[in-house]
Amino acid sequence: MNDQIPSGDEHGELGDAEYAEFMELAAQEGFDPEDIDSELAAAGHGPLPVLAVVGRPNVGKSTLVNRIIGRREAVVEDKPGVTRDRVTYEAEWAGRRFKVVDTGGWEQDVLGIDASVAAQAEFAIEAADAVVFVVDATVGATDTDEAVVKLLRRAGKPVVLCANKVDGPSAEADAAMLWSLGLGEPHAVSALHGRGTGDMLDAVLEALPDAPAQTFGTALGGPRRIALIGRPNVGKSSLLNKVAREERVVVNELAGTTRDPVDEMIELGGKTWKFVDTAGIRRRVHLQEGADYYASLRTAAAVEKAEVAVVLIDASESISVQDQRIITMAVEAGRALVIAYNKWDTLDEERRYYLEREIERDLVQVPWAMRVNVSALTGRHMEKLVPAIETALAGWETRVPTGRLNAFLGEIVASHPHPIRGGKQPRILFGTQAGVRPPRFVLFASGFLEAGYRRFVERRLREEFGFEGTPIHISVRVREKRGRKQ
Repeated sequence: MNDQIPSGDEHGELGDAEYAEFMELAAQEGFDPEDIDSELAAAGHGPLPVLAVVGRPNVGKSTLVNRIIGRREAVVEDKPGVTRDRVTYEAEWAGRRFKVVDTGGWEQDVLGIDASVAAQAEFAIEAADAVVFVVDATVGATDTDEAVVKLLRRAGKPVVLCANKVDGPSAEADAAMLWSLGLGEPHAVSALHGRGTGDMLDAVLEALPDAPAQTFGTALGGPRRIALIGRPNVGKSSLLNKVAREERVVVNELAGTTRDPVDEMIELGGKTWKFVDTAGIRRRVHLQEGADYYASLRTAAAVEKAEVAVVLIDASESISVQDQRIITMAVEAGRALVIAYNKWDTLDEERRYYLEREIERDLVQVPWAMRVNVSALTGRHMEKLVPAIETALAGWETRVPTGRLNAFLGEIVASHPHPIRGGKQPRILFGTQAGVRPPRFVLFASGFLEAGYRRFVERRLREEFGFEGTPIHISVRVREKRGRKQ
């Protein structure tokens, strides 16, 4: 399981012979070789470098994000604090692809604007490869901006300074005043009108690495990284202490005792693992909205660095929206997933019955996740944790050879064809697995495949090849009409 996945292959996960066979099949079906190559590159790219867009409220971060990604996705409104959750988009500039994180979530009346901006900068420090710091050039540098600058300087990450709202030459002088921040050249930009964004993106590409620094799988046989995540007070620190067999981290009934992620090398099941006990929330826990927001920021940063996310859920309480959001975060990050239902020893038969119903109702999107029922307090069933993690990792790194995959797809098309829509019946022509960690498939079809059929294909893939404990990404490329290129 610790064998390294080849990452430098010119064709992603496809070997030369398999690639040649695949391209011949694509040509027979009328696909353009350039389109095939771009689709394989997109699906098999592995992790993309991450660019975080940070700044005070109402400086135009979401407008800038929309400009970078080339479409209106981020919600924009002329008042501060519209963006409440961390949102990630894929973008491309000058032929290079990267992730853009639109940070938000300011609750000005919760913990104060300085604390909120500091939380944003914390996320940029932890999870991004480079940062775009957006400042309103018409207002100039404020005390809050200066506070963010200090945090970004300590981070040592590349920072591109964006002087926004420079709508014409007359405002250039306002932008020049931002040299005083000491972050280098302020790029005069109008995110609303697009002025200057090209030059700023050129600077972003210089700041971003070609690929993000890998935080896992870099050394053969090195310890695998496990993130312990979950709501405050579900027992993350207790679980870490139990698997370590000593009091490694402070445990208290007060939610939010852990304030910073804690990395611990732990011997378990005959192997060394690196467990990360994530911070839950800050101490002012009675301010729930702001607290949940901080928890999601810190959780996201820990998940980005991990290979497996172990999500702890308090089995004695109903599954909450926050539990679901944390699981979704792990899935969207493409990490192997283990769900540990803690405090299992406290459950009576009635609660177990209702918990099973809640799992069926609220976690219907992740029936493939590995599940363990544990007690961090007593150590009950703790021995089941390592096998679950190992199974999830194995699924996360599973690759299906193209020949075997296409034989399987042929059986699906023959036994369960796509429903006829509008007098046409689209069908899957062929496909390949372009990447692992997590498994990424590209299917080439004669027409648009409905979401329900894609879910059916994913379910059958899992039944046939396993993929336990891992999300699967499936992208579909529809064949355009033949003869479009002469």
